[in-house]
Amino acid sequence: MSRRLEIELTSERPDGTWTWRAAGARQPKGELDGGVLPEGTKVGDVLRADAEFLVDGIEITAVLPPKAARKEAETLQILGSGKEEPLVTTQLAPKGRGGGRRDRGDRGERGDRRDRGERRDRGRDGDRRGPRPDRPRGPRPDPVPERPKPKRLRPGRAHRNAVLDELAVEQRPIAEQVLRGGVPAVREAIAKQNEEARAQSRPEVPADQLVAMAEQLLPRLRVAEWRDRAEAALAGIDDLDLRDLRSVVVAGDGLARDESTRNLLEQLQAGLARRVEEEHTNWVADITANLDAGRFVRALRLSSRPPKAGTPVPPELAERLVTSVSEGLTSGTNQELWAAALDALAFSPVRSQVLPASRPEQPTDDLLEAVRRVADRVPKVAALFGVDPTEAAAAKKRRPPRKPKSGAAPAAGRAPLPPPPPKLEDAAPVEDAAPVEDAAPVEDAAPVEDAQP
Repeated sequence: MSRRLEIELTSERPDGTWTWRAAGARQPKGELDGGVLPEGTKVGDVLRADAEFLVDGIEITAVLPPKAARKEAETLQILGSGKEEPLVTTQLAPKGRGGGRRDRGDRGERGDRRDRGERRDRGRDGDRRGPRPDRPRGPRPDPVPERPKPKRLRPGRAHRNAVLDELAVEQRPIAEQVLRGGVPAVREAIAKQNEEARAQSRPEVPADQLVAMAEQLLPRLRVAEWRDRAEAALAGIDDLDLRDLRSVVVAGDGLARDESTRNLLEQLQAGLARRVEEEHTNWVADITANLDAGRFVRALRLSSRPPKAGTPVPPELAERLVTSVSEGLTSGTNQELWAAALDALAFSPVRSQVLPASRPEQPTDDLLEAVRRVADRVPKVAALFGVDPTEAAAAKKRRPPRKPKSGAAPAAGRAPLPPPPPKLEDAAPVEDAAPVEDAAPVEDAAPVEDAQP
């Protein structure tokens, strides 16, 4: 990537090359070809240059001439008329509210208006009504408001930048590649640069030495990155998402090696244990509050998202949840609410215990499709609608995979599905079939274990 630098020429060599350094600093520094310098250049000049930061160093590609002296623009003198006039003029309006309105004095004195008593609203027919009672305006407040979403981790770059500043100039491009994608990113950048060098008949960079340097810098950079993430997580540990907090703690098991990082990891582990306990208490309280408000669908969704994976719902609360859902799904319940409840019930830990009191007499096609979709996970509900869970599961397996969008690549790690074999009656006759030598070899076919089920 090309960058703009200000360089200072430090010396001229007999072979036509010049040495340079960053203006006002010792680093970075390097050499450049004298052919790119403008005429009249001398040692000590400060010039603007375009530089390419390559893996093996910095290459000056172009040098701009110094800026010429700025020519001042000609100005015009404004003489004016020569008369002295006031800078600000004022004009007062006549007293009163305007001549167009009649004098209000003929209406007489209105007196003190306090003796009129309490004012009442006049209806459309002229009758006087009493004062309107105070009514709440706007949407009604939610009896069980959802908790605010936790904040995501936003680490700083203090330790990362400190490590980069301590490195030599020739090591910084390699360290930046390591931070982007590890050692594989360094290998890819070297391969790309060597390919361009071969196309331009330039010498290639030594790949083995640069990869070894990247492997040497990797542990130090990983520790610096983890410290930035850990300090940011510790600063906002009360509002941080538990997934981000867990990822920092798990990563610290292999990176915390000195005393300071171990102390930081211990504080994060203690904070994680405290947060998990608090989130579990809030989780149970939210399920209970939604059940008290009659919102069993939201309670079902909450029961499937515990703060710690695998945490069961307390037995008393689970029994109450089963009772609320079973009594809430009846023949008089809205069928859209039925479908939403089935989607939530399919992932709830109490899905196998719920048995609705009754079902709609004439279920819609959308509701029947929702039952078939989750029949293998809620067998009691499926039996209530006359749906065989085994047949629904088999139909789900026979369902063709969703076609990817045009131009979309297949998912990583999965080979595209091979086309289905032709039926026997649809196969081409022997005389029309392609000869054996034109068929694809066996080793080019996709392996069976890599095919998507």
